[in-house]
Amino acid sequence: MARKPNYGFERMERERAKAAKKAARLEAKREKVEKRKAEAAGLDPDGDTPATDSPDAPSDDSSDGPSGELQGESQAD
Repeated sequence: MARKPNYGFERMERERAKAAKKAARLEAKREKVEKRKAEAAGLDPDGDTPATDSPDAPSDDSSDGPSGELQGESQAD
């Protein structure tokens, strides 16, 4: 014998699955926008530290001169 259809329950399940999928897409879109804005502002995607791969970022090696030697040190042979 066939079971009696429960149209209301089936419709609710379809709507619940649709809402979950829509929420997941919205969250992914929101994360993508945040990442794009952070990269445009010159920050890491996490938003914690400045990106180091940008060409205009200052380098931390301010102690070496043009020849690669440390400033203030003289070469004594």
